[in-house]
Amino acid sequence: MAKATLTISSKNYSSWSLRGWLLCRMAGIDFEEIQADLDTEEARQELLLLSPSVLVPRLTHGDVVVWDTLAIANYAAETAPKAGILPTDKPARAHCRAVSGEMHSGFYNLRSALPMNLKARHKSFKIFSGARPDVERIKAIWTECLDQYGGPYLFGETPTMADAMYAPVCTRFRTYAVDLPDDLAAYCERIFEWPLMVEWTEGALAEPDEIVELEVEF
Repeated sequence: MAKATLTISSKNYSSWSLRGWLLCRMAGIDFEEIQADLDTEEARQELLLLSPSVLVPRLTHGDVVVWDTLAIANYAAETAPKAGILPTDKPARAHCRAVSGEMHSGFYNLRSALPMNLKARHKSFKIFSGARPDVERIKAIWTECLDQYGGPYLFGETPTMADAMYAPVCTRFRTYAVDLPDDLAAYCERIFEWPLMVEWTEGALAEPDEIVELEVEF
């Protein structure tokens, strides 16, 4: 099969691009990274997290073109079934798909109130009331998974689709100083130390400080 291409937008701001990139790397897909024009309306929609289904990230792999992040996740799992993107145990695999789907389709208030920005750090940040239930729900998901599967990742010893889907949330919690219990803070630190996350973060920090003016309503 011909070498793949993965079109992404900003590494600093784009949570969906991060998810797609992580999943392709986890699957061992050999892809050329292409950065989309960051001045288009489509890029603004993706960066502002108005939709998880705009055409970035977009994976082109031979005759296959996939642009929805959850579809990329499933394609990666099918392409590399031994990569551990999904757990081998059937109930755990269903659970992993469920929490990944919840991230894909939900948590709009959290995305709007706490946009991803890897360069920013706030010592304190008041989270508006509409986003607090999203934060608590994510804490509950993480706690349930870590307790049920023993950590250090959400479904055991190695990262899965779920960790890729929630990795941008870890960065948001760090950026906006969200208070976490020790076990969840340790989980976030494990994600930050994940070599793929380290690589992505280095790329984000190398981007120009202002790529696009973001206007988020809180």
